[in-house]
Amino acid sequence: MDDNNDIKRLSRLTAILTILQTKRLLTASELANKFSVSSRTIYRDIKALEQAGVSILTEDGKGYSLMEGYRVPPVMFTESEANALITAEKLILKNKDGSFVKEYSEAINKIKSVLRNNTKDKANLLSDRTVFRQNTANDRTSNYLSTLQLALTNFNFVKIKYHSPDTNQTTERTIEPFAIYSTQENWLLIAFCSLRKDFRVFRLDRIQNLATLNEQFEPHKINLQEYFEICKEKYFSNP
Repeated sequence: MDDNNDIKRLSRLTAILTILQTKRLLTASELANKFSVSSRTIYRDIKALEQAGVSILTEDGKGYSLMEGYRVPPVMFTESEANALITAEKLILKNKDGSFVKEYSEAINKIKSVLRNNTKDKANLLSDRTVFRQNTANDRTSNYLSTLQLALTNFNFVKIKYHSPDTNQTTERTIEPFAIYSTQENWLLIAFCSLRKDFRVFRLDRIQNLATLNEQFEPHKINLQEYFEICKEKYFSNP
């Protein structure tokens, strides 16, 4: 089974479990029609859910339902885990990339919603008592991190307009995002540059415009550690 089929099946299993939680009786044919698969596939899906520990009742001639009292357990966080998330939130709120702040803030709000009440109260107290001094003006110098993360993981070419203060020139380049790292709150992108035919480092706050292209590139053959080793050889080896 290929990755796409694995993903489709996982999505279908999750959807079946969600529907079963509505306490409706569902027949195999109803589920097969809903997900455009055969009844035999649904039988296998139900068996897979049972093997994963889901308590499913099968009523002959009527369909499937969840056993009374069975609930999918919610995600639970210990107090220490919640504290770590709150601390990370305070640090990220000082970050200079606007997209990163937005995405994390939305994610942390979802996480806070599932905290138990006493943990939530303590998390809010910790939030009020935790301060990071960096970037006290809350400057936002870039807004591209979230887009570049998606391009990196989906192997999409990206077209950028990049300003280099060293030469005071602005150039347009098509790049292959390879890695992202942060130093002193400035986000940097390592990418293969089609203009230079080599890997280059780009500061996100110097990108004036960015567009993700539909065209995909081949995944890079080296990992990040190997990239750093190449850089070390190139710039620090003895002549």
